[in-house]
Amino acid sequence: MSKQTLLFLSIITLVGCNAHTKTEKESSFVKLSGDKIAAHIKVLSSDEYGGRKPFTKYEIKTIEYLQNQLKQMGVAPGNGESYFQKVPMVKIEATKMSPLKIKGEGFEKEYNYKTDFVALTRRVTDSIAIENSALVFAGYGVVAPEYNWNDYKNIDVKGKTVLVLVNDPGFGTNDSTFFKGNAMTYYGRWTYKYEEAARQGATGIIIIHDTKPASYPWGVVENGWTGANLYLNPEDNNMSRCAFEGWISLETAKELFAAVGKEAYNFTSDAKSTDFKAFDMNLSVSLSFTNTSNFSESNNVAGVIKGTDKPEEVIIYSAHWDHLGFGTPINGDSIYNGAIDNASGTATLLEIARAFATGEKPKRSVLFLAVTAEEQGLLGSAYYAENPIYPANKTVAVINMDALMAIGEMKDLTVVGHGQSELDELAKKFATQQGRYIIPDPEPGSGHFFRSDHFSFAKIGIPALYASGSYEHITKGVEYTKTKSERYVANDYHQPSDEFSNEWDMSGMVQDGTLFYQIGNQLANDTAFWPKWKKGSEFKAIREEK
Repeated sequence: MSKQTLLFLSIITLVGCNAHTKTEKESSFVKLSGDKIAAHIKVLSSDEYGGRKPFTKYEIKTIEYLQNQLKQMGVAPGNGESYFQKVPMVKIEATKMSPLKIKGEGFEKEYNYKTDFVALTRRVTDSIAIENSALVFAGYGVVAPEYNWNDYKNIDVKGKTVLVLVNDPGFGTNDSTFFKGNAMTYYGRWTYKYEEAARQGATGIIIIHDTKPASYPWGVVENGWTGANLYLNPEDNNMSRCAFEGWISLETAKELFAAVGKEAYNFTSDAKSTDFKAFDMNLSVSLSFTNTSNFSESNNVAGVIKGTDKPEEVIIYSAHWDHLGFGTPINGDSIYNGAIDNASGTATLLEIARAFATGEKPKRSVLFLAVTAEEQGLLGSAYYAENPIYPANKTVAVINMDALMAIGEMKDLTVVGHGQSELDELAKKFATQQGRYIIPDPEPGSGHFFRSDHFSFAKIGIPALYASGSYEHITKGVEYTKTKSERYVANDYHQPSDEFSNEWDMSGMVQDGTLFYQIGNQLANDTAFWPKWKKGSEFKAIREEK
């Protein structure tokens, strides 16, 4: 989930939107309830819901709550006669983790699990044992033909362990012609780096964590990469993946370069050079651990309001219902409640569903989709994208909600991935009606566009909006918002302290939720309008093929 989405805020209601065409009916007045949103968050993030981790009894409790709320509103089952879409997955938990042992000429050291490194495997196997795998520094671990870039071009990494940097070569350059400059490409995501290392035949891959280019502290890595992890049911038991995937701290990486006589080596700067060449570090890696595996099913939750004129065409509202469950105790608390991330988005989705259910029925169908396992790598939305209830070519757009902050009204509407699709214009229209301005993500290097469920839909060509007030508080300004955001990321994001508070100001969620309702309502009633990807978007060709 995105740091940018960690900020989502904003205010009250707005009146019905004007017609996109003369034949489009006027939308009815809608007023979302901050009290109702808060009530849903309070329930979903309570200790009784155990952090809402999939594959636990708390999943059952969560999805039943969502189903019951949709039923009470009069929202019909979204998947035939069921509110649930089964998502087959495997749960793999690494146990008996050894230290990470690294040795070379005149150097040998064991690094501690969690504090110095984390590691796991996607392979469905009883154990992993790596003995003296040669360590190779491969820069950013990127193969990008369109940028004439290949970090693996001069080295064979088969059977070796690859050490790579987080983010992509453009980060920090301020040069928009080099990759995308400070705006992260998909090549900067850890998911891509692990996939590419496997394609190159590496035995293992380790990413060097650095807080600024990663956009989150080491604690997020530690909490997200330890304990049980979930994956979509793999056909080959994931044996095509690297034997292990992991992270090391920046301090550990510096020590390793120093160990091979590169104390003054600026590995980040060198890896940005077009002359960079991957090299063997003359160090070897050893690591072992056992696995427990469990195949089961999680659930996406889907409710639908059928369209009156074109029920086969659909607008999707999405939010992930899951969080991290139980984890490492912090100040005696081991429940990672996930109030902001993402009980807030789920609660707002329910409130938007209520608004549609109590208003005039839309011409197109509207699907309310609460997906599972976002925290494990967007798994629920990825499964839906592969097994859609409504075909992609009949899906008009997706509006995604993730981590809406509760600090009050905002002047801005920040659109993550601004410039990608015509949904920007709709967002601007309704933001202007609320007296707000629209801006792109001010931290594009954090890769927020790739870090929430809208990305799964974009990958199959469906225009997706991921936006929220997150930059300038309506009365307290930019610095106040920045301070609140940074404190949340540093202290509460993926921590047990992400809990509901009666002191929250819900007006920001109401503002954003109202805007999302108005956008969806226009899309649902203007049946002649299909938002398009803009020229230059990597998703445009995918949509046009469908």
